[in-house]
Amino acid sequence: MRLPTLTEIKVRLERAALAFDAWVNASLYDGGQSTGEAYERFQRVMSRFAVRGWKRVALDLTSEGVTIGTGGAVLMLALAQPAFQLTSENWLKQQDLAVTFLDRYGTEVGRRGIKHDDSLKLDDFPDIMIKALVSTEDRRFYEHWGIDPIGTLRALVNNSRGGGGTQGGSSITQQLAKNLFLTNERSLERKINEAFLALWLESHLTKNEILKLYLDRAYMGGGTFGAVAAADYYFGKPLKDISLAEAAMLAGLFKAPTKYAPHVNLPAARARAADVLHNMVEAGFVTEGQIQTALRNPATPVTRTRDITADYYLDWAFGEIKAMADAGKLRSDRVLTVKTPLDLAIQKRADEVVADILRKSGDAYDVDEAAMVILDPDGALRAMVGGADYGESQFNRATDALRQPGSSFKPYVYSAALASGLFKPDTTVVDSPVCIGNWCPQNYGRSYAGRVPMWLAVAKSINTIPIKISISLGKAMGISHEARAAKAGRAKITELAHKMGITSNLIDTVSMPIGSDEVTVIDQAAGYAVFANGGFRAKPYAAIEVKNSSGEVIYRHADEAPERVLSPQVVADMNFMLNKVVEEGTGKRAQLEGVKVAGKSGTTNAYRDAWFVGYTGNYVGAVWFGNDDHTSTNKLTGGSLPAQTWHDIMEPAHQGIEIKGLPGLKDSPRAAQQQASGGPTAPIDPNASAYGKLSRRSFEVISGLNGLFRTVERAPAEPAPDAPSGTGEPRKTGRKPGDRAAVPPSGQLRELAEGSRPVGGFTEVR
Repeated sequence: MRLPTLTEIKVRLERAALAFDAWVNASLYDGGQSTGEAYERFQRVMSRFAVRGWKRVALDLTSEGVTIGTGGAVLMLALAQPAFQLTSENWLKQQDLAVTFLDRYGTEVGRRGIKHDDSLKLDDFPDIMIKALVSTEDRRFYEHWGIDPIGTLRALVNNSRGGGGTQGGSSITQQLAKNLFLTNERSLERKINEAFLALWLESHLTKNEILKLYLDRAYMGGGTFGAVAAADYYFGKPLKDISLAEAAMLAGLFKAPTKYAPHVNLPAARARAADVLHNMVEAGFVTEGQIQTALRNPATPVTRTRDITADYYLDWAFGEIKAMADAGKLRSDRVLTVKTPLDLAIQKRADEVVADILRKSGDAYDVDEAAMVILDPDGALRAMVGGADYGESQFNRATDALRQPGSSFKPYVYSAALASGLFKPDTTVVDSPVCIGNWCPQNYGRSYAGRVPMWLAVAKSINTIPIKISISLGKAMGISHEARAAKAGRAKITELAHKMGITSNLIDTVSMPIGSDEVTVIDQAAGYAVFANGGFRAKPYAAIEVKNSSGEVIYRHADEAPERVLSPQVVADMNFMLNKVVEEGTGKRAQLEGVKVAGKSGTTNAYRDAWFVGYTGNYVGAVWFGNDDHTSTNKLTGGSLPAQTWHDIMEPAHQGIEIKGLPGLKDSPRAAQQQASGGPTAPIDPNASAYGKLSRRSFEVISGLNGLFRTVERAPAEPAPDAPSGTGEPRKTGRKPGDRAAVPPSGQLRELAEGSRPVGGFTEVR
């Protein structure tokens, strides 16, 4: 058999290719013809359904509506996921703890949980109370499905007319959703979650169950939650015995409990009650004649002093107890009595000072909010201020708000530097330009101090030095590349900061060493407590001991052993340097007469956040000032209002107690004087009063008198650092809403996270 030649093979291949090409062309042609014919048949069939005129418009709109609706449904489902994650199968049982809280002296200070809320069945609520609430808060409550578009539209129309108070558009279900799952944060995300949760509640509960929960868990002012507790607090009687006038006054509290609390502003409370009575008439629940007696004889609350309340404190403490219960530390007991480290005298002073400073200086500095945490050096929570007004917003800015700490973060950097063994307080560091990649931190005014001892870099809060320290820490690990060395150094700083008490996620950025990450106020207090207690981690706690319903102690905090995170030498060196900040640097306003104080101020970019975190051998306090919406203040620095706030709270707190020294520092003058006079040298009994043998009421009276004398005596010869020129505190400007008040810098130590400026030949940065 003869094999084909190459020529023959080539010819065969060419013929096969031509045949394949012809087949492809024929198939495409036939397919095109078939498709065309099929399309023509489809058009003939569909032409029977063709519409014109208004029918065509309606059809097009319907089609577009279906398309947009489908897309909207997918979007709504995505938006609903965060809200539904807040719920669980046992969400109603999350509040089944009944907790009674005692202060450090054993006095009951508040309750949280079911014992506090569910003392009366809905059937036993007076009918006038329910009608007053529904007519004012949600007139269509029994008709809508969680969200009331008609009620919202009515509120918008009424509010647009002006001439009186405003109406809210949220239904009772939406308000309950906020109370159960959310905070009072004013944001679009919160409103979206609130709407979805309202729908979820409506699908899981009856209307009466929703109404009962709302009546039980709403804040009613004066530290009370729920209508039952409010009736007893304001009128000294059971809820079922209240009159129409009293029901109207209680119903007026639900949306603005602080503004309309009768023991705070009785005329406003009565005016609000009159509005509620007229709402009941408009809703058809009562007649005009029936409310006349209530209008002529308005409710009168029982006489009460403005009691000290620690609501932010107790909310956080209740959350901690729930976490302990979930972790199995409290066995299966649900009715508990918790002894806390709360000191009501310090708490009262903290509330008053924060409120007073915001009232006097808030407008001048364009600042609306503040938060503070006071700890014992071991982490015991003495007092907490979570915001300017608990009745206005229960969102706890001391524990839940993440804010940039600015230069108040730098002690963690310097602690890492000292712990590495590469640096000492008197080590010479060079303040000069430094860059990591294309990022170059600048000192304010683009000036540099040159060679300075490290303690002075801390006191003057120079920005470049923490960046150089991060590089040095990395190079000590054998990394020569500068950017990679800085990254490794930042990892060391982050690790130590977390060990010391920072619980938030610290994102690795080149600016992290100068405070660009976000932390909480309570974490800052915990971190600085390590310096005050000699190097041990001080996790904040609100339970000294917990007893069950039988009085058996089932938990003691003293049984938990502390963990050392810093060596005594590092602590001593840090206390030396941070004491210099208060005595010679940016924290001079925090000085206490005869007491060694250490701390650090911090001010973030664009003056959004102002901090002072300070401590003595007795107490640790972290103070923050800023705005909820992250808008800039009017050049508010950490060395001004925050440091002044810290001083004004801590000054009376250190009266009448044994003054403890800071580890590694010489005793303070007062401590030395106590020892020389044979005063007590043993540790203070934790159950002893923080103010000596005086009763709490006696101390409050004396403190008030002392405050009057100090007002006269405290006339500084020269302006304090960061204060407006010529005065120790901002003066009133009389500005109109929306205007920026001009508070000129003092020419003293100015604190900025983004830079520094020359001060007395050195460079200062916050």
